[in-house]
Amino acid sequence: MRIAIVGPAHPLREGGITTFNHRLAQQLQAEGHEVLIYSFFLQYPNFLFPGSSQFTKDPAPEGLKIKSILNSINPFNWIKAGWQIRKAKHDVIIVRYWLPFMGPCLGTVLRILKRKETKIICIADNMIPHEKRIGDRLFTKYFSKPIDAFICMSKKVQKDVHLFSNKPSVYTPHPLYDNFGALSTKEIACAQLNLNPNKKYILFFGFIRSYKGLDWLLEAMADERLAADGIELIVAGEFYDDAEMYQEIIQQHQLSARVHLFTQFIPNEAVSTYFSAADVVVQPYKHATQSGITQIAYHFEKPMIVTNVGGLAEGVPHGKVGFIAAPNPTSIADAIHSFYQANSLTDFEKTIKISSNKSFGIVFFLFFLMLFF
Repeated sequence: MRIAIVGPAHPLREGGITTFNHRLAQQLQAEGHEVLIYSFFLQYPNFLFPGSSQFTKDPAPEGLKIKSILNSINPFNWIKAGWQIRKAKHDVIIVRYWLPFMGPCLGTVLRILKRKETKIICIADNMIPHEKRIGDRLFTKYFSKPIDAFICMSKKVQKDVHLFSNKPSVYTPHPLYDNFGALSTKEIACAQLNLNPNKKYILFFGFIRSYKGLDWLLEAMADERLAADGIELIVAGEFYDDAEMYQEIIQQHQLSARVHLFTQFIPNEAVSTYFSAADVVVQPYKHATQSGITQIAYHFEKPMIVTNVGGLAEGVPHGKVGFIAAPNPTSIADAIHSFYQANSLTDFEKTIKISSNKSFGIVFFLFFLMLFF
């Protein structure tokens, strides 16, 4: 089949959706399909992107066809891009949806490119955003109209889909990433990060935004039990919020010796280092649907502590691959303390390895995709 993916891709930086789109395109090509990615040359205005840069200087992934033709804020561009994609006569359009801000752009493009012979499938990362703004529901409703079917990677998102559309939807867990390299030893990883390999490290990984609850995790780190246990925190990811609030919490609780900040953008080739240095991955989110961080943790066979919000806990069986905490600093501290007190890291890792082998990899994800045809 001739398949188009509409969503972020190189030269936009390798965030979770960009990485996913690249890997999906590669697998579809390996299955014998002709694939073209239509990406953005302007994805976010500055007020929606507080990071250092939206673009990478790294070379494009080998073997992928990518056309950067979309401008998220120019309606004339939406019309032009829609006709350009329509003329290509793709059999399938796979469109990513993660933010209502993209609704007017993508909804207009899809209406123009839609042909009787073309199926439009949405991979819905979020239907209701973590950070709400005026117009969100209207934009998402507008986007959803031309979609033929939805793929959802959490049951929470699948439930949200039906608030906006009566079209078919299927739930399948987020596929495991397989493009971040192999797990290293803790000793090697800590040497690369200039950390002591004999200490206990928990990891907060990913872009730092308010809904991800790093402030709660820092408050949890002030718990006397964690201090007595010698537990330290690795924060790996770029600030998308004002860093001052987090620095104030660190100073208030005198955590600077126990919190290690690596707050630059983390490229794919460096991801293994941070996961290899850590004993457990903590996702202290205040709001969530699903998170690609869970799948990276599974890839590196790392236990997880997650808060019970949205669909975040769906992929983390409590007491088997980690712990589920209530969304507050005290419960997060309890879960971290319990993890180390249980002294069952090896058992967790064995269970995670079995779960990873049984999980839906990207090939199985594509099987669900093809159920619509």
